[in-house]
Amino acid sequence: MRRLGVFPLLRALWAVAAALAAPMLGLWLWLRARRGKEIATRLAERRGYAGGGARPAGKLVWLHAASVGETVSLLPVLGELARGAPEIAVLLTTGTVTSAELLAQRLPALGLAGSVTHRFVPLDVPRWVARFLDHWRPDAAAFVESELWPNLLAACARRRVPMMLINARMSARSFARWRRWPGLARGLLGGFVSIRARSADDAARFAALGAPGVRAVGDLKFAAPALPADPDTLAEIRRAIGTRPVFLAASTHPGEEPILLAVHRRLTARHPDLLTIIVPRHPARGMEIAALAGAAAAPAPRRAQGALPDGSGLYIADTLGELGIFYHLATVAFIGGSLVRHGGQNPLEAARLGVPLLIGPHHANFAEAVVALSKAGALVTARDGETLAAEIDRLLGDPAARATMAAAGPHVAGRVTDLPAATAAALRGLLERRA
Repeated sequence: MRRLGVFPLLRALWAVAAALAAPMLGLWLWLRARRGKEIATRLAERRGYAGGGARPAGKLVWLHAASVGETVSLLPVLGELARGAPEIAVLLTTGTVTSAELLAQRLPALGLAGSVTHRFVPLDVPRWVARFLDHWRPDAAAFVESELWPNLLAACARRRVPMMLINARMSARSFARWRRWPGLARGLLGGFVSIRARSADDAARFAALGAPGVRAVGDLKFAAPALPADPDTLAEIRRAIGTRPVFLAASTHPGEEPILLAVHRRLTARHPDLLTIIVPRHPARGMEIAALAGAAAAPAPRRAQGALPDGSGLYIADTLGELGIFYHLATVAFIGGSLVRHGGQNPLEAARLGVPLLIGPHHANFAEAVVALSKAGALVTARDGETLAAEIDRLLGDPAARATMAAAGPHVAGRVTDLPAATAAALRGLLERRA
């Protein structure tokens, strides 16, 4: 019983600490806006203000996705909700500028701008959370993957808002930490009506922590739509590239670009017409990467400056929402965030478009996808820059191997096509529970 009593105490301490920190958090948000990590004109949303506009009439379901990857996985669910229950309004919150910019592009293109409202999620300060919930009054709420904020969840529970965790994930490392605080874990997870886990391993970990309604249903990232590629832009860049082979380094992170530039230099010794395209995970890093390339005596034109690939051998694609274009152009692609200890980015986006894939050793964020793609022969893991260069060299010289990998990827990436509709149905069930 003492263990169970720990949760109310820790939750109260967290609420007091967050309330006391609110003035400093306001300054922190301002500093983030100065660095481009927040939108200055929308900082009020992070303090729970509505950001203009009234709450839509009728039933409202609130979905929260932390960043770009989680947001993209929700897009097909939003489409199914709009088709199956057009009377339901959706409030979609995220926590990053890039996710907001992505939604500004993708929602109108998908015909969802009228049914989905985007706002930034408030920070976990009790007064800010209450202000947010008082305005929006959601009839149901669903959080993607592992967004567990104590004050926010407690406020929803007090208002009897039924909650669901979708595409729920819990790494072995996180599970080990939570096991030290079983009462805290049960307290946080006990407010969910349902936890729809992305894998059997994730489901087992949630269940072991005492979470209710746990089911392994599959990973929404396997059912995400193909990345868009504007045909005119694609044709323009393809003309500039011509018949050159293309090595694409997609969604790269700090610390990876020096390795990739060394890989490029090594490859061009054997493939002098090779074009290496670097797409940073955060486009704002384009200037930084160009400086790295210039220091290595390899000037690189930048997409953000309107440049097209030229004879330099390097190209930096530092714009948002155009990764699909560059996957279409790639002869072979490397998935970033995996040569450094970030955990890797999503390889399924490239596999869905039939691109031969390579990934580094640090891919725990997408371990299930990497295993599935590897077993199918669509992906090769490289342990470091040297082995990455060797594998790319091999594939550039073996069209048959590339064709085999390209054909295998879409079969893996499309294996749970019914999951968005099932998730939308589960969300409608949450609304019925509230009724």
